[in-house]
Amino acid sequence: MDSTTRAVVDTVDVDRSDHDYRDWLKEAVRKVQADAQRSADTHLLSFPLPERWGIDLYLKDESTHPTGSLKHRLARSLFLYGLCNGWIRPGKPVIEASSGSTAVSEAYFAKLIGVPFIAVMPRTTSREKCRLIEFHGGQCHFVDDPRKMYEESLALAGESGGHYMDQFTYAERATDWRGNNNIAESIYQQLRLERYPEPAWVVATAGTGGTSATIARYVHYMQYDTRVCVADPENSCFFDGWVHHDAHACSESGSRIEGIGRPRMEPSFVPGAIDRMMKVPDAASVAAVRALERVIGRKAGGSTGTGLWSALKIVAEMVAQGRTGSVVTLLCDPGDRYLDKYYSDAWLEEQGLDIEPHTKAIDTFLVTGHWPD
Repeated sequence: MDSTTRAVVDTVDVDRSDHDYRDWLKEAVRKVQADAQRSADTHLLSFPLPERWGIDLYLKDESTHPTGSLKHRLARSLFLYGLCNGWIRPGKPVIEASSGSTAVSEAYFAKLIGVPFIAVMPRTTSREKCRLIEFHGGQCHFVDDPRKMYEESLALAGESGGHYMDQFTYAERATDWRGNNNIAESIYQQLRLERYPEPAWVVATAGTGGTSATIARYVHYMQYDTRVCVADPENSCFFDGWVHHDAHACSESGSRIEGIGRPRMEPSFVPGAIDRMMKVPDAASVAAVRALERVIGRKAGGSTGTGLWSALKIVAEMVAQGRTGSVVTLLCDPGDRYLDKYYSDAWLEEQGLDIEPHTKAIDTFLVTGHWPD
């Protein structure tokens, strides 16, 4: 058969356009973006240090978000990512594996756009976080082994036809690290009129690793000289995986510092972007948040203490070297979620944590400028 007589083959055309769904999607995205307009920026608090040191220490207070934690930013980004990818659908649940704060924030956004939400969490998650998830309309689904959260979340998504958000995979890619009022851009904008507008160090902690990735990438993109340090708690594999370049590092038990520290190297943790890591004893984290309350009158969660301990160690290093400059760390969430943990002497005794030596080290340093050996 020549070209003049060859049969015409029809084009195969499948159009899945859904006007009702697109109308729902546009409204859902509008609502999430409107939340960002109302609440994306947070305060930068000053931690008082002796003037003669020539060093300024700041805490980026993420507890002032509508859901009270750093994870509000992450949840907003994950919802926009899931919506714009077509993964989140009307009437279908969003499922997340979380130790609490991300789940609180995701429950808020799920309610905002009118979809069900299920949080898969360790049974040891604080009662206050569970209450907040339920307050925002979410459900709590508990597991006894934190390492089982991932597969349980996937199973629930499969059974319900919902979407497993998977913060531990998508945290580093859902946020625009080039700017767009992310946490890094906000920090530098707020420091613009300070005496050291470009910090020597930014100290973050890692749960997903998304925050440290965003900050470090932004620093590199903007060509700043700032270094990024990640503080890691006990029972977390991030430090060992980073030190030994081991993508398969793991830990046999869960972190006592809620919201940070993981039993496996999460896909959203980006080791190559950061400059330094510190392994912080859990007792030091608790001592640091209690010191924070004494100094500025604010209770904060344990992850704030992990970062603050490392920031104070860096300040001590700068003092010893005669260097000036600024250091920034994060106030991740409020301490009223942990009154039965980090602010409970009974819990400390139960966990076998002695914070007294660490408390003395902080107090001595803040008075003398020397970190005890």
